[in-house]
Amino acid sequence: MSRLYDTVEPSVIDEEMLQRSVEEQGPKEEAGKLAKAEGIDFADVTSLRLDFKNILKIDNLWEFTNLVKLQLDNNIIEKIEGLDMLVNLVWLDLSFNNIEVIEGLRQLTKLEDLTLYNNRISRLENMDMLVNLHVLSVGNNDLNELELDLTYLRKFKKLKTLNLNGNPFCEEELCKMKVIAFLPHLEFLDYRLIDEQSRNAAYERFQMGIEERLDNERKAQAKQEEEERRAKELELHKGGYVELMNGPSLFDSMYDEDAEGKKLNEMPGVDELLIVFKENFVRICHQIFDYGLQEHSKRQDEVTQFWECVEEAKSENKAMGMKTIEDFMADKKRLFQEIGQITDPKILDTKLTDYQNRTSDLWDQLMGLELQLVDQLEEVIKDFERNMQDMVSAFTEQVQGFLTQCRDLENQHHERMMEIAIVTLEKVIKNELDEEISEDLRMLFVDKDTINNAVTSSHDVHLLKIDNKEDDMVTRINQWLKAMIENIHEEEEIKRNRMRVAEINHLIDNMREEVDHLDVLQTNVY
Repeated sequence: MSRLYDTVEPSVIDEEMLQRSVEEQGPKEEAGKLAKAEGIDFADVTSLRLDFKNILKIDNLWEFTNLVKLQLDNNIIEKIEGLDMLVNLVWLDLSFNNIEVIEGLRQLTKLEDLTLYNNRISRLENMDMLVNLHVLSVGNNDLNELELDLTYLRKFKKLKTLNLNGNPFCEEELCKMKVIAFLPHLEFLDYRLIDEQSRNAAYERFQMGIEERLDNERKAQAKQEEEERRAKELELHKGGYVELMNGPSLFDSMYDEDAEGKKLNEMPGVDELLIVFKENFVRICHQIFDYGLQEHSKRQDEVTQFWECVEEAKSENKAMGMKTIEDFMADKKRLFQEIGQITDPKILDTKLTDYQNRTSDLWDQLMGLELQLVDQLEEVIKDFERNMQDMVSAFTEQVQGFLTQCRDLENQHHERMMEIAIVTLEKVIKNELDEEISEDLRMLFVDKDTINNAVTSSHDVHLLKIDNKEDDMVTRINQWLKAMIENIHEEEEIKRNRMRVAEINHLIDNMREEVDHLDVLQTNVY
């Protein structure tokens, strides 16, 4: 397809184009005139045609939140974008454009019919979220890797109609038969019904390949599910700040950077000592792990209850505010009806003054409710913050207690290692060592200072690892608490309050503008 804008001026999707398109497609005659006079709310539009308008860029469609059908065919669009707000879209036509990459469709989860016919697309991709896709037309593009695209299309279990005709891979021998074989859910291919005879012949021709692919897909699915399960599990463990604590990870890490310790573990008599040390150490790590998940669950319950309490307070406050506004609007309606019948300017002025006073009272009432809510939320947040601080402090103290037990085990192990090292040194000096030891280990038994330094160095590395784990857990949970509380204060006490005050002021301004407009009308009359 040629780039039409080399000879034609590209158009922009602006307010004027949208308004004109909606009016052209809307009701005609009297109904159309009425709709035009009252103004058209783009949020009410469910179908929109923007075809044959030389559009280069998809833009300014964010107001069409209830759009179900959108035609953008026969333009010069190069990129799929600007559709994120159209979450109710079911039918989308982007045929006869200059699109090279399928993208920008992630939010369109309700999409059932997608037409990308006659573009420059070379690969089927980025459609994973379109789980409801029934119809896909990608004919007359640059698709040339049939195997790759078929593998991708197999994930769309609801796909019934597919058009691929006009792509380079269609020149391959048995292309259609392979498509029918590997996409068993299809009912129509290139606008023709797939009969049973064609389906059976395709399956028989590619049976071995289909079975192999099914087996590979099952294995890939199982692998993906396992990876997702592990990722979800790891996130849970991280939420409790105890990831990798349900095994020997911390113990093993003590020796990862402990070259001297690895050599010392070869000393005679250390094997059994090391087994007992590891068992006891890992047992404590498991206790930390179980405790961490238990406390994480409690914290999550507390957070959930907090937000439920906040929403309940806001809902009750909103209901009172709405009731206040409804009462005012009912009075306003009656007042405006009376004003329409008044001919005496003095009485009219009295009524208008009364309305202004009532408007001021409404502002006072709404602001009073807002201040009441602010005080209520402030109290709720303080209680929540206090409770969470207590829970975090209890968690920190308990974890520190567990890790102190780990240090005690390390200290005991260190003492036994020092004893074994001294005994082994004496045997090495007297040449009474019964077992063969490596040359690296023998180099440590030069004298007492050397072996003492080696054992002490190993001990220091182990204690440092335990200290670092404690610092990491304590720091992360305190940072989480601090960030959460700061976010709550910012969102609930500052942003929400500012927004609500602005809304109240805007409402009152509109009320006053209405009566000002009445003043103008009455002045013109008199």
